[in-house]
Amino acid sequence: MTPTDPGTIRRNRLKRLRKTALQRPVVARRLSDGFSGRWSRRQWVQASLFVTIGALVAAIVPGFGDLQAGSTPLARQSMALPLPPIAMQPAQPRPEHDWQVVRVQSGQTLGAVFQQMGIPAATMHRILEQPGAKPALTRLGTGAELAFDMADGSLRRFRYDRDPAHRVELSLKGDTITEQVIERPTELRSIVSSGEIQSSLYVAARKAGLPANAIATMTDEIFNYDIDFTSAKKGDRFSVVYDQVWREGELVGSGDIRAATFTTGGKTFSGFRFEHDGKVGYYTAEGRPLKKSFIRMPIPYARVTSGFTTARKHPILGKTRAHQGVDYGAGSGTPIMAAGDARVQFVGWKGGYGRTVVLDHGRGYTTLYAHMSRFGKFKVGQRVPQGSVIGYVGSTGLATGPHLHYEFRVNGVHRNPLNVTMPPAEPLKGAALVAFRAETAPALARIQEVEGLLRNNAMVASKAPAKVDTTTGVDQQA
Repeated sequence: MTPTDPGTIRRNRLKRLRKTALQRPVVARRLSDGFSGRWSRRQWVQASLFVTIGALVAAIVPGFGDLQAGSTPLARQSMALPLPPIAMQPAQPRPEHDWQVVRVQSGQTLGAVFQQMGIPAATMHRILEQPGAKPALTRLGTGAELAFDMADGSLRRFRYDRDPAHRVELSLKGDTITEQVIERPTELRSIVSSGEIQSSLYVAARKAGLPANAIATMTDEIFNYDIDFTSAKKGDRFSVVYDQVWREGELVGSGDIRAATFTTGGKTFSGFRFEHDGKVGYYTAEGRPLKKSFIRMPIPYARVTSGFTTARKHPILGKTRAHQGVDYGAGSGTPIMAAGDARVQFVGWKGGYGRTVVLDHGRGYTTLYAHMSRFGKFKVGQRVPQGSVIGYVGSTGLATGPHLHYEFRVNGVHRNPLNVTMPPAEPLKGAALVAFRAETAPALARIQEVEGLLRNNAMVASKAPAKVDTTTGVDQQA
């Protein structure tokens, strides 16, 4: 075995380390301050421990043995390693337009909103002069959304919704206004609301989820020729199929009534929406128009205070005589509508009737409206469309309070307007009737389905709270 053999070198190194450790004064002093030249057992154990630790360090740590042997340390070199390029995040561009959205509060006008935004009234009037802007912006409802893009305190862009399906953006630059109309896709969902009157029709309809405008359509347009809703009573039922307008998952309004039924006094009236010859109207299930020659009630939501009778004691004159009309109690200033298409025969003061209007509907039919507070804009000889406002409720003449005295005459003979048979309208025929039945069949089926469910529920419980079937989109009230 040569002196350069790794094993020999390691043993020689251990001998030197052991010799050095044994000869160090510090160690000797620490082991025993009174060393006599002979080691105790404990001193041998401690010295062996130090030698063993040194040997382990020399064997484990790379290069330590060579340094202890006096060898030259290895030269270290640095290498330049290429690094991947740093991915820089692109700077987010500043939006071209920074919209400030304002929701109209209850009772707030367009002028108040513009004033709140610090925009001059002159700018608002310029916007209202744009085609289609005035009708949309002057009838803003609570919650309507308006958006403003301001730059240096001036209005740069203005945004509003013309209707649920169209959004308008106006760009203002100097004296020029540029309009852009954006289509906003909407979805129609057919809903059925059904209910039973407990206290009033309005309360029952709202409880069933029917919107206020749909209630007005049902009472003032569909059934106003056949039903006196002031006499609606507990137990009367209704069902309405109508459209809901949805946009981007949000309910934004209600659409047309597709079909409706109303049951009162054991008789069911029905109405179905159908367009014929370019005109939209409501028809019975047999295809006969619901719109008749006369409206049965010339005042919506009025109450009958005195009916048609052959003998009645006059509240002012004190004499007993026939009351050949119907009195409708209503607040002073309530609009009065023409019962049917007519020509104005008389406008003026008429004795105890006070301010009075008489309409000639042709074919021997005339109507009289008395005790008005003031007249409408029609003059004698003018044509008056059905439903037009011809005057306003008052208490002129021999009247104890504000009301409308309404008379209906056929060939000069007074008839009770609440139960007189109105002239029938021509029904749909041929291809129009076939198209009507095909178009209205789905709505009729939905109403029959809901009413069947309600009848079954009524058999289970005599009275149940309103509930919503979310799977079919049906508002039900047992």
